[in-house]
Amino acid sequence: MLGFIKRLFGPGVDLAEKMKEGAIIVDVRGPGEYAGGHVKGSKNIPLGNINAKMDTIKKWKKPVITCCASGMRSGSAASILKRNGVEAYNAGPWQKADRLV
Repeated sequence: MLGFIKRLFGPGVDLAEKMKEGAIIVDVRGPGEYAGGHVKGSKNIPLGNINAKMDTIKKWKKPVITCCASGMRSGSAASILKRNGVEAYNAGPWQKADRLV
C-alpha cells in the first residue's frame, strides 16, 4: 500500500539513489528566497530562467532534482527540463530535498 501511495504522490524514483548517481539539485525559487535557506551545494536557477539556462543544464549530463518552496514551481521546472531531454525529478519543497544530501 505504501508503495502505491509513493508512486501516486512521489516522483516514482528513489531520489537518494539519484543523488548517489551524481544528480544536481536545482532550486527554482528567487534569489531572495534562496538566500533565506537552501540545500547545501544546490544551484539557484529561478523558474523564469530555466529556458535561458537550458544549454548549461544539458552540459552537466546529470540527472536534475528540482525544488522550491511548495513543489509547484519545481514541478513546472521538472516538466520543462523533461520536455527538453533532461532527466529531471521534482523533489517538492527544498526542505525535503535537503534530506537527500
